[in-house]
Formats: sequence, structure tokens, C-alpha cells
Amino acid sequence: MKQDPGHEIDPTQRPPQMQRIGLIGYGAIGRAVHELLLIHATGTATVAGILIPPSASIEPAAQNESLVVTDRLETLLAADIDIVVECAGHSAVDAYAVDVLRAGLDLVLVSIGALADAEREQRLRHEATAAGRQMLLPSGAIGGIDWIGAARSAGLSEVLYRSRKSPLAWSGTDAEQLVDLASLTSAAIFFRGTAREAAIRFPRNANVAATVALAGLGLDATQVELIADPATRHNVHEIEADSAGGSMSARIKGMPDPGNPKTSLMTAHSVLRTILHRRTAMVI
Repeated sequence: MKQDPGHEIDPTQRPPQMQRIGLIGYGAIGRAVHELLLIHATGTATVAGILIPPSASIEPAAQNESLVVTDRLETLLAADIDIVVECAGHSAVDAYAVDVLRAGLDLVLVSIGALADAEREQRLRHEATAAGRQMLLPSGAIGGIDWIGAARSAGLSEVLYRSRKSPLAWSGTDAEQLVDLASLTSAAIFFRGTAREAAIRFPRNANVAATVALAGLGLDATQVELIADPATRHNVHEIEADSAGGSMSARIKGMPDPGNPKTSLMTAHSVLRTILHRRTAMVI
């Protein structure tokens, strides 16, 4: 791990349009975001620093002499960071999000399910407002978020989000206490409830449920079904929504991330889009 460089980066020595990204976490999503930036953001954005736990070691997707890998947030922020991307789970949100916002930086929050805790959500909203910064919530594996958000002012009345994944994707979660994942021969609905309940009980699987809820009716009025299906090799996301302005039915079959079947391959691409849109002349 490259620790505590002896000098800070001079911001005058980089192109004015270049975004310097700080990554919190370097698991499947963090590494994928780094790799996508190398491919799609040359001259536009670069990973300048990576924050990992003290006991961890990584091999970054690319090495350069200015890349900082550290276990200290203050060292990461000293690397002339423009925006921080959190992709390390709820504990990382608690450990670092407030300090990132107080440092005057926007925060891309990948662990959106962390906002299911009402106290945490209000604290982060307060800190972002006080600092004049934004928490940016990428749509992740799901589509139709723009419609849901627009329908809030068009009489949105009902939203159901349904997640269907292979039993393997639900392993290590509360689903193991609700259904025998190993012996399933057909699809089983093992959870029905609100988006808040889903995000709290299944924090590694229900970020999309929280995203749909926050875009629309909120965490307590959005209904969720979670399904383990041995016949699927995809992460299937469905939204059914009604409003005075119309109704929507959407179904997305996403490929699971090869490094983590609990998340979708498209999640990192959504983070990439969020980063690039900050400095794009035209955004849709």
C-alpha cells in the first residue's frame, strides 16, 4: 500500500476539465469503476486515490506515481480529490460520509440502502445541505428512475419493486432463515414488505429497492418482493407503478457482477455515468 505521500498534488498541474476521483472501497464495484474510467474517461476523469481498510491490500487496475492507496481518509482527501465515490457498504457510509461532505466534496453513494436508516438519512441530508454539497445516488442496476421521479408530481400512487435472483445471490443473508435456498426447485417469494424493511434486512441486495423508493413514494410507501429463483442466471428487476399521469411496467434482466453475484454488472456503469455527467455540457 502506498502510504502518506510526502507532498500534496498541485492542482495547477492538471487539465482544468480533469476530475480526480477518490474511491472508498476497492471490491468488485470499486475496481470495476476504476477500470471503466480508464477505458471511457481518458482526459476527463482519473482515480487519484483509493481508501481501503488497514488490513487490506490491493493491486490497482492501473498504477501511476500520483495514485494514493491509503487507509486514512485525510490522506485520500489530500490527493486533490474533486469527488468521492463510496462503494464499501453501510459501515463505510457511517465512517466516512459526513467527513467527506464537511470537506466540501460531493459524494457518490453506491450503498443507497444505507439511507433506509432514517436517522442516518437525516444526518447526511443535513451535512450535505450545511456544506452546500450533494449526495449523488446512481440508478445502479435499475431503469425507469426518471419516470418514477417525474411521476411524483403527476399523482404517483403505487409502486411495487420486485427483485428476482438466483439462490446463490441470496446466500449469506436473512433469506437463508426464510427459505431453504439449497433445495429450491422453483421460484420462491421469501419477502414481502416495504422498501425500508427490505433495505435494512438485506443490505447487500436491496440497494435498488431503496433507489426506487427514494425516487418515488419513499421507503415506507414503496412495496417490495424478493424472490429466489433457481431457474435464473440473471438479476431480474421489475417495477410496477401507477400515477394520475399514467402507469409503468418495467423489467430488466441484468447480468450479475462476476466478482460479486449480489450486485449487477451495470452498477459500475451507472456510477461511471454519474461521474461523467458532472462535467458534461449536455445531460439527459
